[in-house]
Amino acid sequence: MKAGESGGRTVPAAERPGEPSLAVQVGPWRLATPVMPASGTFAYGREMAAWFDLRRLGALVTKGTSLRPRLGAPPPRVAETPGGLLNAVGLENPGVDEVVARELPWLAGLGIPVFVNVWGTSVAEYGEVAARLEGAPGVAGIELNLSCPNVGADGTEFGRDPRLAAAVVETARKRTSLPLLAKLAADAPALEEVARAVEAAGASAITLSNTLRGLAIDVRRRRPVLGRGTGGLSGPAIKPLALRAVWEVAGRVTVPVVGVGGIRSGEDAAEFLLAGARAVQVGTANLVEPDACLRVTEELGALLRREGFASVEAMIGAARPGSPARGGERP
Repeated sequence: MKAGESGGRTVPAAERPGEPSLAVQVGPWRLATPVMPASGTFAYGREMAAWFDLRRLGALVTKGTSLRPRLGAPPPRVAETPGGLLNAVGLENPGVDEVVARELPWLAGLGIPVFVNVWGTSVAEYGEVAARLEGAPGVAGIELNLSCPNVGADGTEFGRDPRLAAAVVETARKRTSLPLLAKLAADAPALEEVARAVEAAGASAITLSNTLRGLAIDVRRRRPVLGRGTGGLSGPAIKPLALRAVWEVAGRVTVPVVGVGGIRSGEDAAEFLLAGARAVQVGTANLVEPDACLRVTEELGALLRREGFASVEAMIGAARPGSPARGGERP
């Protein structure tokens, strides 16, 4: 057996004797590392498997999955902006039945936690998709995308209204025994109230932040660049906003927070962990660097070693008031 390998699986540096531990407890889940891809940037993993061993991820989050197949938004679907990326893919996916039949058996073979991102246009749709994932192979939990409009009501995004957000979580909770993550956006009004509402409704964790709505205009054509007009802004441009959201919410809820938004380095990941997140997701960086999650993981391990942290667990929340590790003190 070659050095650095174990049973056919490459062993990350932080799992080797004498190295800081990257293992972390996130609610009911024990992850080998706190780094995972964000929904929508990794599909269902098959394409990325050509680039690296997916078993080296802490977990895998699928693209958004709905009750019925969806073709998505008209092109153009993506546009680069200074420091970020606008997208209006329109949540294209094959539908939950196809995902259960074709994608999940393959993902189950990876042996890592798999979170299926779920969305719907009504509270009932979220519940039905959650029910169809019950008992599916390899599913560790469901990430509820609450940044979708409620077409059955007034078009309000579920995650912008504490009552609607709680209703989605409560309905999904009744239809499945799988743990639930509630994915919110940093620009939601009364974000802390929404976070507390989904926690009370039964969420096992909260993911922050989803993309933020933005717009780009083609000056020559005098119309929006994206085919659907507005889109979701992601990438480094939203990192300060996502980090602020994690900082605020982590201090108001008891369930773990998963940080996402503009993470492209180990130092970026460390900022979210220091702010109180227990895990992180890498999104836009995957689109330009398919194995970005591995680089972020390796850089995080090196940062732990450099800063004198024995583990990721020791770093979590260390920048928050009252932490013994705050202000340059080492754990």
